[in-house]
Amino acid sequence: MSSWWSRFRAGLDEFYAGPYRRTFARARREEDDLFLLVVLADALGVPDPAAYHNADLLPAVYPEFHAWHRRIGLERSPLEHIGCC
Repeated sequence: MSSWWSRFRAGLDEFYAGPYRRTFARARREEDDLFLLVVLADALGVPDPAAYHNADLLPAVYPEFHAWHRRIGLERSPLEHIGCC
């Protein structure tokens, strides 16, 4: 019975979310880009009152930094202290 419910749930998920999968992926990518911009705002020269708290998040965003700056149209890293290219 459990197998039937899992297949049924997967079918419903595909039926309802399948057509919007690309839209969901784009929305998630945009949210991730905004998060990176907020975290890196102080390093990019934008005054940020929460920069002290964002410094704790920097190690978490370093792995995604290269893909982010390429996605927003920058060929090289805009930050001197992060050399990913």
